This record gives sequence, C-alpha cells and structure tokens, in this order.
Amino acid sequence: EAQLVESGGGLVQAGGSLTLSCAASGFTFEDYSIGWFRLAPGKEREGVACISIGDGRTYYSDSTKGQFTISSDNAKNTVYLRINRLKPEDTAVYICAAESGTVCPGSGDFWGQGTQVTVTS
Repeated sequence: EAQLVESGGGLVQAGGSLTLSCAASGFTFEDYSIGWFRLAPGKEREGVACISIGDGRTYYSDSTKGQFTISSDNAKNTVYLRINRLKPEDTAVYICAAESGTVCPGSGDFWGQGTQVTVTS
C-alpha cells in the first residue's frame, strides 16, 4: 500500500527554520515526483515546491523561491522541505503528494496527512 508520512512540523518563532520530512513507501520512489503543498485557514491549497526524484530537478513557487529548499534522500525514500526565515504567514498544514512521472504533482496519486507548522511573531 502506497503511503506518505509527513513529520517535522511544530511551533516556531518568526525568523526560525524548520525541516519537514515526507517518508514514502509502497511505490517505486524514483518513478515519481514529490510535491509539497500548504493549506492555510481561509486560503486555497498552494503548491510550494516539488522535486522529480528520477532526475533531481526542483521547482518552486514564486512565493517560496529563495526561502524554501526541497531535497531528497533516495536511499531513505524521503523528501525534505527546508524552510528558512519563517514568517507568520507561513503558518499552514504542509502536505506532501506523489505523482507518477517528472511533472510536479497536480491531482496527485498519493497524499499524506500533513504536518502543522505554526509561526509566532
């Protein structure tokens, strides 16, 4: 059974950093792209970054470029999202999704449950 499990969220002060993890299992990791999305209260779900596991290409939204870094450890079937200089507006549930191929997940084949990030000012 395919599964994505996020971890690493928490309560952090503005200006701090977090690294989120998305551990994948039950599918061929290298054949997928993994994306991170965030869902904040009252806002639409936003794609923030993704990585094509097979070739390592990364993509960022304009709002997160320079602040977020996505990476993968293929030996651990895990994708990471490093968030620096956290701001209160980064507060959201961060969710990872996997989709077959090299394009950033849209509808996603598999979704995790999410991890809460709360940034205090």
